[in-house]
Amino acid sequence: MPRPTLTRSAFDVTADGTRVDRWTLDSGHGVRAEVLGYGAILHSLTVPDADGRPECVVLNLPTVADYAERSPFFGAVIGRYANRIAHGRFTLDGRTYQLPVNDRGHTLHGGPEGFHHRLWSAGPGPDGHGDAAVSVRLSLHSPDGDMGFPGALDVSVTYTLDHHGTLRLDYTARTDRPTPVNLTHHAYFNLAGAGRGDVLAHTLAVDSDTYLPVTAEAIPCPASAPTAGTPFDFAEQRPIGARLNDDSRQLRDAGGYDHCWVLTRPGVPDEMRRAARLAEPGSGRRMEVWTTEPGLQVYTGNGLDGTLSGPAGKPYERHGAVCLETQHFPDSPNRPEYPSSVLRPGEVFRSSTEFRFPHLPRGAGC
Repeated sequence: MPRPTLTRSAFDVTADGTRVDRWTLDSGHGVRAEVLGYGAILHSLTVPDADGRPECVVLNLPTVADYAERSPFFGAVIGRYANRIAHGRFTLDGRTYQLPVNDRGHTLHGGPEGFHHRLWSAGPGPDGHGDAAVSVRLSLHSPDGDMGFPGALDVSVTYTLDHHGTLRLDYTARTDRPTPVNLTHHAYFNLAGAGRGDVLAHTLAVDSDTYLPVTAEAIPCPASAPTAGTPFDFAEQRPIGARLNDDSRQLRDAGGYDHCWVLTRPGVPDEMRRAARLAEPGSGRRMEVWTTEPGLQVYTGNGLDGTLSGPAGKPYERHGAVCLETQHFPDSPNRPEYPSSVLRPGEVFRSSTEFRFPHLPRGAGC
C-alpha cells in the first residue's frame, strides 16, 4: 500500500536571489499538495475526479516574481490580520494604533506587506503520524511594529496531508505584547481545474443562517442579518451563480460574494466543525471545509479579469474560483460584540482547518 511522502526541491528565487523551496506532500493515493516557502503558499493541490483523473484545483502562478508583484493572495497564509480593519485603526488597552491602508482607506489582509509577501522558514512537520500522513511546518517572526501592529509575533503553520487525501492546516502564534491576530488561508478553488472556466455552476452549502452585511467599502455593518430568503441563503447546497445577479446592493457593490458568514457552532467552543460543502457536477469532485474558526469569508473571484494565467497559460476569468476563508470576523479589533481576536503574552493562538474530499475512496488507490 503506498505511503504518504514528503519531498523538497528548488522552485525559484526571490528578487534578491534567495532560494525559494517547494515542499511536495503526496498522499500516495492521488492527492498531492505543493507548498512554497514564499508566503507559505499552497502552490498546487492535485485531486482526482470521480473517475480518478487528476487535476490541480487551486489557482496558482508560474514564478515567485508573479506572486510578489501580481497575485491577489493566491494560496497564501494571511496575517497578521486577515480581512479588513476599518480605516487601518484600532484601540487596544487604551492605546490607538494606525496601520498602513491598502484597500479603499482600510487595511486588508495585514497591510501591503503582510505575511503573504514574506519568506517563511520551513522543514518537515512534527512526527507522530506514522505511515498515515506527512507534514511541513513553516515559521515566521513578525517584529514589534510590523505593519503597525504591536508586539513581536512568532507564527507557525503546519500543512498535513494524510493517506485519505485530507489537507489540514494548523496555525499557532505567540506574542510578547497584546495584539490582534487573525490568520487564514487564501486558496482560490475551482474543482473543475484551475483555469477551466468560472465556478458559477459549482454548488455550495454553508453551515450558517446569518452573515455580515457590509458597507460599499466592505466594512461590516452594525448587525448581522439572516440569510433565509436572500441571495446569501446557502443552507442547502445550490449553484453559486443561482442568485449572483439578483438586485442586491450587497452583491452589486462587491461584484459578487465577498462576505463573512457566521458559522453555526454547536457543541464545544474551538472544536472542529463543518463550515461548507463545495461540489463541481462535471468532474464529480466534492470538498468539505472543517474549522475551529467562527466565520467563513466566501469570495467568488470578483476581481479576476483574465489578465492572470497559470503555469499552463490558461487565463483566470471573472468568477474563475471561490475562496472559502476560515477566520475571525472582519474588523473585530473595533467590534467588542464580536469574538475577541486579541492575543496576549502567555497565551497561544491556535486554529485549525481541514479540506476534505469525500468523493475519494477512503484508504484506497484512485
